[in-house]
Amino acid sequence: MSKSNNDHTNNPGKKPAAVAPKPGKPTATKTGTSSRPPRRKVTVVAEANTPPIHEPDHPLTENKMEVHHHPQLEHKPKPWKEYLLEGFMIFIAVMMGFIAENIREDITNHQHATQLTSRLVHDLSTDTTKLNAIISNETRISRSNDTLITLLQQPLAKADLKQIQRLIYKSHNLWPFFPSNGAINAIKNELHLKQFSSSDIITYISKYESLFNLLHTVQDITLQYQRTYLDPFLFDHFTPANLNAVFSQKPPQNAQMRNLTQQDLTHLAACMVLIRINTNELVRDNEALKEQATAMLTYVNETYHPEN
Repeated sequence: MSKSNNDHTNNPGKKPAAVAPKPGKPTATKTGTSSRPPRRKVTVVAEANTPPIHEPDHPLTENKMEVHHHPQLEHKPKPWKEYLLEGFMIFIAVMMGFIAENIREDITNHQHATQLTSRLVHDLSTDTTKLNAIISNETRISRSNDTLITLLQQPLAKADLKQIQRLIYKSHNLWPFFPSNGAINAIKNELHLKQFSSSDIITYISKYESLFNLLHTVQDITLQYQRTYLDPFLFDHFTPANLNAVFSQKPPQNAQMRNLTQQDLTHLAACMVLIRINTNELVRDNEALKEQATAMLTYVNETYHPEN
């Protein structure tokens, strides 16, 4: 054994010489820990615009997903009688709905038709009342025409001029008729209703309107005759006082007339013949219209039984 070894062994109290550490290796402390300084914790802050990092799914994720399988239900075929019964029930349900809708619509249409015919009954009753008054007044006018024609054919010296002036005023009157068309127009707009389309009400309405159009034509002729024949005679021969009196429904103040000759009386008598013919036509047309209104009123009451 060498000398160096002996010295180390024989002198235990002597410290061995320090050995220099190798470069690059840390020197251990007395406690046996490394002399390397402790690591600092570094916090990494992600920038706002930095996209997040998505880590790939774990390869075991797919294996851990649960898969639900629908149970295979066994459908047993139904007997053909059940299919037939289901189809029959559906058919019955559809038919019941269709029938119920038809019943509801029929009830609604019936109520609407009843309302319209009730209005028609009221309008026809009003028209009948007006026509009765017009017929009575036009009949009196026709009688005045007859009397006036007779007086105008007398000699001027014996003529009752005061009575002639009074009768001329009566012949100058006219009682026009204007029907109540509210219900008729409403029914004409609702002719698609079964209650009207399958009845004769449109025939009654058409005839009623035709008679009124004829009456309206005769009324226009009456006004034309008054302007053509009577007005000139009034302006040429009546005094202002007598003219004002008769058109105020008062008797003439006296028998005085202006510039009157026998020829004037004869000419007026011939004109009054045409006026009387037209007046009699007015009476007949009003009576025909009243008869049609009465016939339609009877038909509506018997067919629809409206509520009054």
